[in-house]
Amino acid sequence: MAKQETKRVPPKVHAKDLELYSALKSITRYAPVNPAYTQEKMDILHGNVLAARDVIAAAEGAIEAARDDYVAAQWDLHNGMLGAKSQVIAQFGINSNEVQAMQLKKKTEYKAPKRKTSSDEPKSSSGEDES
Repeated sequence: MAKQETKRVPPKVHAKDLELYSALKSITRYAPVNPAYTQEKMDILHGNVLAARDVIAAAEGAIEAARDDYVAAQWDLHNGMLGAKSQVIAQFGINSNEVQAMQLKKKTEYKAPKRKTSSDEPKSSSGEDES
């Protein structure tokens, strides 16, 4: 029969097979010589396809639900870690080694803010007088 029976049947070919199955059902005098291709056998094969499709649909639904659960668990952990960071700061202080263990900077590690000087005249970039 087919050469590559480990690969999926292309969607166009499968749609054509379903169409042909419906046409075969409408042939009332169909009586094949080979008993492997009787209407009863074709009904079983068609039923197997429908059952396998239903199994795939259920499995895909389960995968999507599991993925949603995983994402929710990730967000729960992330929000928990944000809360734990703030609790470490509250319990041990902003300059503690525990804060540093949580990959936060100690307050003393930040540079002190410098005052900005205001001047009325903008400075020339070349340093020469513009006359």
